[in-house]
Amino acid sequence: MIFWPLKLALKILSAIISVVVLYYGITVFQVWNTSRLYSPHHADALVVMGTASGYNGTPGPVLKARLDEALVLFQTGQTKVLVVTGGKLKGDLYTEAQASASYLEGKGVPTADILQAGGADSYQNIAYAAPAMRARHIRTVLCVTDPFHEDRSMAILSTFNFTPTPTPTQTSPIKGTATIKYFAREGLAVSLGRIIGYGNLSALTTWFH
Repeated sequence: MIFWPLKLALKILSAIISVVVLYYGITVFQVWNTSRLYSPHHADALVVMGTASGYNGTPGPVLKARLDEALVLFQTGQTKVLVVTGGKLKGDLYTEAQASASYLEGKGVPTADILQAGGADSYQNIAYAAPAMRARHIRTVLCVTDPFHEDRSMAILSTFNFTPTPTPTQTSPIKGTATIKYFAREGLAVSLGRIIGYGNLSALTTWFH
């Protein structure tokens, strides 16, 4: 009987771990399920989530795939405003948003139809873009990013009272088993973001960096 407090503590700990694992597993499934959605339709704007810009202002393969998807949707009349996001790291000459805007302009998109916003992560991307989007009375948004990143991106857009629709890139170079670690990471980010808030998660991540 002397060990009953320890046994009780172990049972409680085991129950907590089981709940956490179950919650994480369900979240990863939801992230995966969202990654399979693709619902283009007319919207006030299209947001391209930032990622590494690549080479001296030229979009790398992952960002280029997102921009190409945005370009198709723009050219088919799904939206008239493209919002490109992303800041720059120390030593970079151009922000991700500048690299994206330059690429789209080179493909014939008028400069006036492109909004640029900085940000070091997904939450900041939307936070920095939100004021300019609201100034244009933008409410409905097509969200272009990699499939595994779609769930979190749309959740953040919803946090800022936009109504997002999933339109992930169909040509991402990140495919097959290479996506496993990304889904695992996104599952963790979404799990935490739902509990503590995506803004707090962004602040926490920035603090640790």
